[in-house]
Amino acid sequence: MRATVIYGAGDVRVEEVPDPKVEAPTDAVVRVVRSCICGSDLWPYSDMPATDRGKRIGHEFLGIVEEAGSEVGSVKKGDLVVAPFVYSDNTCEFCQEGLHTSCRNGGFWGAKHVDGGQGEAVRVPQADGTLVKLPHTEDEDLLASMLTLSDVFSTGHHAAVTAGVTERTTVTVVGDGAVGLSAVLAAKRLGAERILLMGRHEARTNLGREFGATDVVSERGEEGIARVRELTGGQGTHAVLECVGTKPAFEMGVGSVRAGGTISRVGVPQYEEGPIGPYVFRNNITVTGGVAPARHYIPELMGDVLDGKYQPGKVFDRTIGIEDVPAGYQAMANREALKVAIKF
Repeated sequence: MRATVIYGAGDVRVEEVPDPKVEAPTDAVVRVVRSCICGSDLWPYSDMPATDRGKRIGHEFLGIVEEAGSEVGSVKKGDLVVAPFVYSDNTCEFCQEGLHTSCRNGGFWGAKHVDGGQGEAVRVPQADGTLVKLPHTEDEDLLASMLTLSDVFSTGHHAAVTAGVTERTTVTVVGDGAVGLSAVLAAKRLGAERILLMGRHEARTNLGREFGATDVVSERGEEGIARVRELTGGQGTHAVLECVGTKPAFEMGVGSVRAGGTISRVGVPQYEEGPIGPYVFRNNITVTGGVAPARHYIPELMGDVLDGKYQPGKVFDRTIGIEDVPAGYQAMANREALKVAIKF
């Protein structure tokens, strides 16, 4: 079968790899029908050291169950399923607490001899705890929105939930990438009436407004902070959803949050140290966020997506086939595409 393999920065290839098969009674094999490229995939695409063997990549996919192990009971051959970006057993104490990303028997796609999601098929460990059954559909828009449950919409929701967003919360979203736009939609879904989106790409911020942003702040750095303060009467917002992962983005978050407010970081941090010293302490600012337990959120979000109440799949602005994945990576890295879907 064909699958995506990354060999180093800027070196993504589509190669023939062994077909997956059931190796344990808790496994399932899923034939992928939709996958995508994530913003977090661009970090290794930017700076991964060159390797001779390469590694599988991709962690978001929808597919059809082709085979299930003898201990798999929640899904069967022929079911359409979505896989969260981390697999888990859904039974350990961490999963029971809603923290599937720390599952004792879980792990990440593309690591430790596990298939990546950007390929024609995937062996799914812990299939009972990982896969969520979906209704079959030929609706392309609905398939796109269902795919966002695997990561990007769930991650935006995690940012809003951990920041405590409610109808009484003013919100700043840092970043107009797919996660940032999903965070706008998630904040709107939780009732926020004032949502400031920090971004400067017009096509993206226009979608942000469609998703619920009331204001767009195109300035960055100190100018961006000043603009947020100006828009909020000098106070800043109750919540900041930091959806980029760079130190300057976090610094803008610290400058934009009001005293007693919360910064939720869901962009994968590309820095080791940040501004969490006396200013954060004196102003009782909470810093939270982290890796989104998508498997915990999918049941909550799925109904609204299936009903068409929310359409997070609009973050996909380009669809390609498996052979065009290297070009898809380059398009996202060049900011020529917001989020690239892969159709099989």
